[in-house]
Amino acid sequence: MPTLEDYRHTHGELRQMIEDLRSLLTPEQLRIRPNAKTAYELLCDLGTKVRSHLADEDRSLYPTLLIHEDPKVKSIAWGFISGEKPLRKTFDDYHKHWLKNCDFNFTEDFLAETHEIFDMVDKRIDREEQVLFPKLIEIGIFTDRSRKGDTGSLNPSV
Repeated sequence: MPTLEDYRHTHGELRQMIEDLRSLLTPEQLRIRPNAKTAYELLCDLGTKVRSHLADEDRSLYPTLLIHEDPKVKSIAWGFISGEKPLRKTFDDYHKHWLKNCDFNFTEDFLAETHEIFDMVDKRIDREEQVLFPKLIEIGIFTDRSRKGDTGSLNPSV
């Protein structure tokens, strides 16, 4: 079962991937075919990582929250679950439209849509860090090793 530190590590990896891609996804950089190929591969990796992160939360985190006695905790969980659907659909549509055929056709529309996706992922990570994680720490599901010196793992007594 993932720990709070695992989730934070994944957030850091996702943010780094987005930062790297933002610097690579410029018209000048994409005119160089190896850069375009690298950008394509990194975009596919980002999609895989985001899907994996969401699936991990679905499997390991939300079931515990959905049976919690505090209705506010359940509401937060449902909010994050329902927020996943548009993100997943956007990623799937984006992949089908821009990445499926490996044509490296990085148009202005492609770049605009790509940056919208980056912004969606950034906002999702911010919400998890500002809303979800503090609530999980507050209710004792996670402990916060970075602040308290403990393990950051799921609390088995909950």
